[in-house]
Amino acid sequence: MTKNNLSKYQIIFLHIAFWAFMLALPFILQAQNAEPARAIIHRPPPPPRVSITIFFAVFTLLNIPFFYLNSNFLIPKILKVKGIGWYLLSIVCLIVAVFFLNGIIKNTFFNARTIPKTGFTFQLLFFLAISTSYRIVSDSMEDEKSKKEQENERLKSELSFLRSQISPHFIFNVLNSIVSLSRRKPEKVEPVVVKLSDLMRYMLYESDDAMVTLEREYQYLRAYIELQQLRFGDDIAINFQVGDLDKNQTIEPMLLIPFVENSFKHGVGMIINPTIDIVLTTEKNSLTFEVSNKVNRQFQEKKDDASGIGLTNVKRRLELLYPENHQLIIKDEADYYKIKLIIIRKDDDA
Repeated sequence: MTKNNLSKYQIIFLHIAFWAFMLALPFILQAQNAEPARAIIHRPPPPPRVSITIFFAVFTLLNIPFFYLNSNFLIPKILKVKGIGWYLLSIVCLIVAVFFLNGIIKNTFFNARTIPKTGFTFQLLFFLAISTSYRIVSDSMEDEKSKKEQENERLKSELSFLRSQISPHFIFNVLNSIVSLSRRKPEKVEPVVVKLSDLMRYMLYESDDAMVTLEREYQYLRAYIELQQLRFGDDIAINFQVGDLDKNQTIEPMLLIPFVENSFKHGVGMIINPTIDIVLTTEKNSLTFEVSNKVNRQFQEKKDDASGIGLTNVKRRLELLYPENHQLIIKDEADYYKIKLIIIRKDDDA
């Protein structure tokens, strides 16, 4: 488990456990190295091993402030600010101070002749290496965490911008439809406006959520298709097929509608028997969405600057939201334009 996944109290507990183990280590080693009692006469008594053990336990206590002075002060405040020269000088001074304090303790409270002269030197270098490694790893993880947070914020901002483009683009298309409808079938304008108000309610009040249920997205798609049916009537064949949906499955709001908008935008007009087929199905861990519309290759529609913004937008959203678990297949055939979107849910999305 990395530091990014540890709480403050878990980190404190790990530090306490580490130092408890280091303090207990001299006593553990003494118990393992203790010789069984033997009835041997004339053998001189062994040196006071308990004093040596306690000495190294006390010296471990001295290393605790040494550890944190190095990791929390010398490295961030001296090494990273003033450079390695000042850092090495500070380390030398700190080591001399620890040696001096160690000599006082050894000569005052212990039998100096029984204390190894090199044991505490290796122990001190060990804690110096451990504290330096701890700080390097800790800083590396914090930097990585900061980079990820910055990247997430950038992606959230981009996604928010892409979402903000959807509503104006959608309303622009529907208003054009209403203008066209008012000229050809004025009696259909009122029900279209009512249906539009239902769609806008979803856009304004529900699409701000990070995810919505597939049930709500399906209802939105159906309302949009019904709006287009009111607009075109029998002039176009619209086939909307829905398989067994896992309606509790979640999805990015308004992710599917640009494909349907695009089919109505380019699948009507100068086309004989225009047909739009829409299929939405789900399986255990996947969603499949297919849209197909007839096209007229002989009639090239004049494109404005906003043309294609919906598909470009949704492609980028798919890259941000489902970078490695989606597949978008586009087939631009002679008489049909087809798209097939497959979204595979990860385990943590299920």
